[in-house]
Amino acid sequence: MIVRDRPNLWDLLTALRGSIVPRIAVPVLVLAACATAVVVLDRITGAVPRLDGSAFAVFGIGLSLFLGFRNNAAYDRWWEARKLWGGLLADLRALAREAEVFVADTGARRAMLEAALDFIHAHRINLRGLPMRDAPRAGVVVLADAPHPPCAALDGLGALIAAGHRAGAVDGFGARSLTARIGGIAQQQAGCERIANSPLPFVYSLLIYRTSYLYCLLLPFALTATTGWATPLFVAVVGYMFLGLAEVTEELSHPFATSPNGIAMDAICRAAEISLAPHLGRVAPPPLAPVDHYLS
Repeated sequence: MIVRDRPNLWDLLTALRGSIVPRIAVPVLVLAACATAVVVLDRITGAVPRLDGSAFAVFGIGLSLFLGFRNNAAYDRWWEARKLWGGLLADLRALAREAEVFVADTGARRAMLEAALDFIHAHRINLRGLPMRDAPRAGVVVLADAPHPPCAALDGLGALIAAGHRAGAVDGFGARSLTARIGGIAQQQAGCERIANSPLPFVYSLLIYRTSYLYCLLLPFALTATTGWATPLFVAVVGYMFLGLAEVTEELSHPFATSPNGIAMDAICRAAEISLAPHLGRVAPPPLAPVDHYLS
């Protein structure tokens, strides 16, 4: 996720990190080159057909509305993902406080909180499709061979609570409160997996990109008569707007990716470690800081 203050005019014109320009620069240049070819052909032969601009106005409005609809759908996915991860952080903090109240044995309490941290890291790695064996925590590496490592971590946490309840270290009300908290965590987990496993329908992307390219390729035939040699510039601006918005929605629709606009799940996991450190009797690690305005 890109984290930076409001950019000044120079940054607005030159910033590339977090910008969509690197991903659409080549297509926009190709569209501008095609527009240049149309203008040259028109100047040499005069045989280039001149299309009515009013039809392109209606076409452009329809395309803008469809892009806006897709942008709203993609942002809803991104925002829901961010709320779910905020809920996971809140649940882990509440779990630590409840464990302080209901679990008197220090060793058992620490084991529960370590299992909770194993879960959130395993959940992050699972959503991003990264190798579980490369996890920064040994407890997560142990779960690498499990069918579903995040669920295995939660199962381990539940087993610790059950063992404490059977041993009399956790009373009935405490066991019920802690297992209810695990249920809330599992619900947030399922919400994240629903987003990750249910992308926006492919037909939306296909229609958006096809229509955008078709519009930009036909646009020179409506502009050449009035804008002349400036036609490639106008086509490039329109292409930047339509293709750029299409790429932004594509990126936002995958909120768990390591893209510049993805959710900063590493930073949230570090926030969980900081919050649970006092309950584990250890020094809290420093929060993650953005690198070149990027917070992972």
